[in-house]
Amino acid sequence: MILSALVGYYQRLLNHPDPNTGQPKVPAYGYSAEKIAYVILLSRDGEVVDVQSNLDTTGKKPVPRLISVPRPEKRTSGIKPNFMWDKTAYVLGVESNKDKSAAKEQPWVVADKTFQAFKQLHLEKLQSVEDVGLQALCKFLQSWQPTEFAQAPFSAEMVDANVVFRLDGDYEFLHEKPETRQIWGAMLVPDDDALIAPCLVTGEASAVARLHPPIKGVYGGQSSGGSIVSFNADAYASYGKVQGENAPVSEAAAFAYTTALNYLLRRDNRQCVSIGDASTVFWAVASDETSAQEAEQFFAACFDRPVDDAEEQARIRPFLEKISHGRPLAECNPGVDLQTRFYILGLAPNAARISIRYWMDTTFGELAEHVAQHFRDMQLEPCAWREPPSIWRLLIQTAAQGKSENIPPQLAGELMRSIVTGQRYPRMLLSQLTQRVRVDGDVTGLRAALIKAVLQRDYRKRLIQEEVPVGLDRDNKNVAYLLGRLFAVIERIQEATLGDVNSSVVDKYYGSASSIPFSVFPRLLAGSQNHLAKLRRDKHGYAVLLGRDMGEIVDGLGGTFPKHFSMEDQGRFAIGYYQQKQHYFTTRGSKNEKVLEADAVPED
Repeated sequence: MILSALVGYYQRLLNHPDPNTGQPKVPAYGYSAEKIAYVILLSRDGEVVDVQSNLDTTGKKPVPRLISVPRPEKRTSGIKPNFMWDKTAYVLGVESNKDKSAAKEQPWVVADKTFQAFKQLHLEKLQSVEDVGLQALCKFLQSWQPTEFAQAPFSAEMVDANVVFRLDGDYEFLHEKPETRQIWGAMLVPDDDALIAPCLVTGEASAVARLHPPIKGVYGGQSSGGSIVSFNADAYASYGKVQGENAPVSEAAAFAYTTALNYLLRRDNRQCVSIGDASTVFWAVASDETSAQEAEQFFAACFDRPVDDAEEQARIRPFLEKISHGRPLAECNPGVDLQTRFYILGLAPNAARISIRYWMDTTFGELAEHVAQHFRDMQLEPCAWREPPSIWRLLIQTAAQGKSENIPPQLAGELMRSIVTGQRYPRMLLSQLTQRVRVDGDVTGLRAALIKAVLQRDYRKRLIQEEVPVGLDRDNKNVAYLLGRLFAVIERIQEATLGDVNSSVVDKYYGSASSIPFSVFPRLLAGSQNHLAKLRRDKHGYAVLLGRDMGEIVDGLGGTFPKHFSMEDQGRFAIGYYQQKQHYFTTRGSKNEKVLEADAVPED
């Protein structure tokens, strides 16, 4: 199912060229988009005329540009040269010096074995070809000595970089020539002893790929790439079949799905979200390209970090704001086809293999409804965000010190799955949020919104009995909610009486008040009465207001304080605290409060 969807996406990419360049977004069968750093210009006699940089210098640091080249060999072991391009160890016979103590004086060393393998392959395949450029490459390989790398125009920066060739005066690379493509096409023809079997993806009988091309770009994975389909030990073999023969996928299908996946994993395409240890890729399939791109941009805006492009932000923001207020997709963006197929694939590294964390095949309309429901579940009054928060911003609320690397890996995938499928939020989310609040006492708007979402969704699914209020609910008699409100009142009394202090009541007591209220609230109430007595002398009217709030809440409690709060109750405590505190914040400066805070006549 997953491979079949990726093969279909590859065909979409192949059939819709890049509007800026007019070139296909992905290479044709047998080719691969690789990072090529340098181009060696050859004369007709095989002499090196110049070395040109192919680095993109528009960013913070130079990076190699992508060029479509014959697909690379899978080097699990041994020496295997690529055709018409490779690293300097193969093309020029030089590699970086592994001896760190000597590397400063001599940054590169000769790699003769790899160069001889590259030389032998190309002389064998190209020597009888009449093309001037290919003959120039043969002459270069026959005369080249790796020690010549010490001379201009070569430099130490080239070591271990990927290199291609071009004939001086030509615009095309040597690997792009028709003669080269013909030779490479013949090299792609399966050997006579290749296994022919029905492909599990296409259903057609064709040569089976024993090794699938590597998948690169999975966050935390090996730089050389990994595999989704892999059989590299006797324990995985059956009935004498080895490697890819155990799950027959044709060479063409293996190339298509890995090429599509490598394209999706490129961060500049904005179709990959990396959160925790999982890389989530997504794509759409629609009757027209515009609907598919709109669906993909919507998902990226909801789940990825904000883009730097101000124009794109301005275009997407109204759409997201409507979704974040729970409006249906048909109203937010009428031009999007609700039946557009949408695919989401979560990947995580596992040594040389890649694990499937989650997989979703749905319609865009269903996905958008689940996202809208997610925002409805988080809805608080006043709104807890200025701009609709991405999943990254939400997960940061659970991380120690607010750092991405501290996001619990499993939680990232589980939260993503809950949002896109509409399932119950992971219980781990509630425990992480309440734990972070107990540690730092900071009940932010997003933390409160997430806690409310977990409880509200459980209520909708009839897993708990009490609904969670969107705004301050003075009629709510839930003990945990009332104690959260009471704690906010106690904090307000302290602030009004003492002003800014080094260690507030929240800093000292929030953790114990929200988990074992019996142990602290009697003392907190006694201290608050002392503060209120002082406040009556300075701001009598304000003291009356706060004393009324405290009395109203205490009356609802009935004079009892629970010995222990469950995780759910700790969540309700946080929401009650947040909503009562926000009530004071939003009414601050109102006409009523100004009168109360004014120089009122003190009591006799």
